[in-house]
Amino acid sequence: MSQPDFDADLPARIGEALTDFLDGASATIGRTEPAFTGATDALRAFVLGGGKRLRPTFAWWAWRGAGGDPAGADTRGVLQAVSSLELIQACALIHDDVLDSSDSRRGSPTVHVAFAGEHARNGWLGSPEQYGLAAAVLIGDLALAWADDMFADAELPTEVLRRARPAWRAMRSEVLAGQYLDVRTQATGDESVDAALRIDLLKTAAYTVQRPLHLGAALAGAGAEVIEPLLSFGGDIGVAFQLRDDLLGVFGDPSITGKPAGDDLREGKRTLLVALGLHHARERGADTSVLDSALGAADLSDAQVDRVRELLTDVGAVAEVERRIETLTDSALSALEDAKLADPAPKRLTELAVKATQRTY
Repeated sequence: MSQPDFDADLPARIGEALTDFLDGASATIGRTEPAFTGATDALRAFVLGGGKRLRPTFAWWAWRGAGGDPAGADTRGVLQAVSSLELIQACALIHDDVLDSSDSRRGSPTVHVAFAGEHARNGWLGSPEQYGLAAAVLIGDLALAWADDMFADAELPTEVLRRARPAWRAMRSEVLAGQYLDVRTQATGDESVDAALRIDLLKTAAYTVQRPLHLGAALAGAGAEVIEPLLSFGGDIGVAFQLRDDLLGVFGDPSITGKPAGDDLREGKRTLLVALGLHHARERGADTSVLDSALGAADLSDAQVDRVRELLTDVGAVAEVERRIETLTDSALSALEDAKLADPAPKRLTELAVKATQRTY
């Protein structure tokens, strides 16, 4: 049998690894408690039903660039280890939707909304909304627990998994710290640029790019001379990725983003775009009431979103965010060169960086 081309078919191979793990884990708990099947089915559908697979892809190419051999004995184990990152992503997204009271994701009802609907349709006791929230928290917790299982069960030598654990541990803590900081910033109303950038670094850059790169390089046995520039590359690209996401959260086409236009405003997110908008408007003596009143307004209309867009554009906040994305991308690509990765990893990581930061509205 010929060796699969993991590089060319990476998204499909990640999907296969996730399917195999989720099927096995679901069957095991299903035999113990059949009623839990509804929860495991929901998680399986969430993980396998969409997503860009960015985190395992970054990890894979760091492993390849640091000397990983796609035809070697460890390949399938590495694939399982990096694919487990999608379960951490599932946990973060499911919980984020609860924290942000989001109704839709990827064009479908969020997990807590779907389970609240199940409760209501069946006429069960208690509050449908509370049931939906409880179910989503538990399903997100399950995703995190299964991420650990999938990573730990990868068929790799003990030493290989051991050297990757610092990246794994740091990533889990950092994403939770970022989520907490996001919630706290919204509660305190901190509108500073520094707070927005700190959230971007912890909540997005660290677990979307930095730590997956760190993980992949560590699995290949890379030293600090490779890992340090990869962390620099990942930090800059991760923040640029989030800044693009911030722009899409206000200006994005719902048919592309899968979320209603202006949802970030309704959720009261203090993004860098918002922080710069308020800062520049006040410097110019402009009226900030349009933006102030929009933040956290659950019933924000499309017309109000349009007025916020106009303000952010007029005061130069949009242009500054675009400039920052460009600057961060340039510095990231410079750091990538310093890592001196083996081909074709630099080309593939460059393509990922451009794709992540140049998405259109």
